[in-house]
Amino acid sequence: MPMLTNDNQIQVTVKLFAIFQEVFATDEMHIDIESGATVSQIFDHLVTQQPSLEKWRSLTRYAINLNFVEPHTLLNHGDEVALIPPVSGG
Repeated sequence: MPMLTNDNQIQVTVKLFAIFQEVFATDEMHIDIESGATVSQIFDHLVTQQPSLEKWRSLTRYAINLNFVEPHTLLNHGDEVALIPPVSGG
């Protein structure tokens, strides 16, 4: 289990798929974020590193611990967050 970084921060594991995985060249990362943050703030964090991802904001679905959630859902220390962009079949 991830270590608590300090009283005001939590650590979450972020699972990346499709375009997010391509842009960051990984399928998983650990992010320290303020306690009380929402799942959409994970997206904000990624966009600060890769602004080209902003165009995917309205199309991305979020999941916490394998359950789909709304963007305003609060995160807890140790959560597993998935960012799921639209995926086309082929």
